[in-house]
Amino acid sequence: MPRFSANLSFLFTERPFLERFSAARMAGFAAVEFHFPYEFDRAALAEVVLTSGLDVVLFNLPAGNWAAGERGIACHPRRIAEFQDGVGLAIEYAKLLGCPRLNCLAGIVPEGISPEKARETLVENLRFAAAVTRRAGIELLLEPLNTRDTPGFLVSTSTAGLALIAAVGHENLRLQFDIYHAQVMEGDLARRLEENLPRIGHIQLADNPGRHEPGTGEINFPFLLAHLDRLGYTGWIGCEYKPSAATEGSFAWMDAAR
Repeated sequence: MPRFSANLSFLFTERPFLERFSAARMAGFAAVEFHFPYEFDRAALAEVVLTSGLDVVLFNLPAGNWAAGERGIACHPRRIAEFQDGVGLAIEYAKLLGCPRLNCLAGIVPEGISPEKARETLVENLRFAAAVTRRAGIELLLEPLNTRDTPGFLVSTSTAGLALIAAVGHENLRLQFDIYHAQVMEGDLARRLEENLPRIGHIQLADNPGRHEPGTGEINFPFLLAHLDRLGYTGWIGCEYKPSAATEGSFAWMDAAR
């Protein structure tokens, strides 16, 4: 049976962020994930998590100025120190919140930097981050993003992500497989999941087009979720979609999958 976590950066956005934890618990979730915790007071955030009884299963490393359009800094040659400091900060939050994994966003290739130099920088940064997170008992993930929504993003397919993971060569680095991004860029979802499942550390979902809840687009989620069950996937599946209406009205597909 699939285990679903609520992505609080996409779900329950009708409420302030710290109130979304209790809303997720009331909706029946046992786990949550989100983009970033860093703007919130650590003690207050830890208290909200403890009170909710939810597991925090994932959040991202600091990714630069998100509001200005940055989507990660791991491929920026001039921001290596900032990236390394961000890894340390993320580990502090992860330990405080009991979060077992952190996700790295490679970033958009900086202006004036060749894709080859950006990739070289990313590989070295991932080696650093994988080693540091392993010592902290935390798993590191790398997530591809589609270039339709994020033009210029360095790692845009699962194939590219897995090649980078192989180049890094560290056992503590695995792939975050986002079904929505993979459908936009690659398709062939069932086979990709089956062939690469041992190297996948976390899965997220949304339908395409629109990035709304399953059942609103072209992806056959009843088949795909049953396929993951048959493959023996026991990890979390993050609900990282934009509800087509109110969040609480978007869960019929989930009830059918359980």
